[in-house]
Amino acid sequence: MVKRSEKLETIIHYLLLAVLALLFLLPLLWMLIASVDPGAIQTLKLPEAVSFENFTSILSDQTIIRSFGIGLLLSGCQSILVVVLCVLAAYPLSRYQLRYKKSFLMAVLFMTSLPMTAVIVPVYQLFIFLKFQDSLLAVTFFLTASSLPYGIWMMKNFMDSVPIDLEESAWVDGASTWQGVRKVVAPLMVPGICTVGIFTFTGSWGNFFVPYILIQSPEKMPASVSIFQFFGNFGMVNYGRLAAFSVLYTLPVVILYALSQTYMSKGFSMGGATKG
Repeated sequence: MVKRSEKLETIIHYLLLAVLALLFLLPLLWMLIASVDPGAIQTLKLPEAVSFENFTSILSDQTIIRSFGIGLLLSGCQSILVVVLCVLAAYPLSRYQLRYKKSFLMAVLFMTSLPMTAVIVPVYQLFIFLKFQDSLLAVTFFLTASSLPYGIWMMKNFMDSVPIDLEESAWVDGASTWQGVRKVVAPLMVPGICTVGIFTFTGSWGNFFVPYILIQSPEKMPASVSIFQFFGNFGMVNYGRLAAFSVLYTLPVVILYALSQTYMSKGFSMGGATKG
């Protein structure tokens, strides 16, 4: 009876997972099929003739190409800044016994729970006061600042897994603190750095709210905001072009994740590192 109940429980778990997978698969399947269907509609249907007209229309639109470039620049710069700053901030939190360390970490954890809607109004007023509205550089710095709390929290946990004995060995050999971070800690934290970088990039790449509020010029809008142009008045939507745009929009994240798998799959064995 016990084995039968366990088997039934396993079957139920797999059925639930299958239902969830189907719920995610159907929109993805519609997006792929509609992208090659000139007469795509809101419902899922097989195209009468496969055509790449939707992709051609997207790739020939200079406004859309520029929005992709702006989005990549915005997300890429933010990811680099966040990774560098998080490593520098996580190091003293992981290695030093600070007096108010616990309080600071609790404050960082609290800031990760703040919704963007709670701070966007004072941030918008600050942008107007400093005349930063419609500035991509200012938006990049704000997105970087908003991503730091969660990034620092994640990076600190990854850094805690790197034995300090390795740094001490480097110090004995004459390495400075910065050399220890750059040549000992950072190489062992590649999976963590990739995780924080990917998390930051995907969050910025899909961020609609912040650029929509803080940027006014249509020519400065990233791809996450320019998707609005496919929604016309009175509910009219060009579903074919919208699907083609969505396929192209997902490619940077998919490519980034695929490339980072080379490093993330290796992992790092702390036991093996200390034996040498």
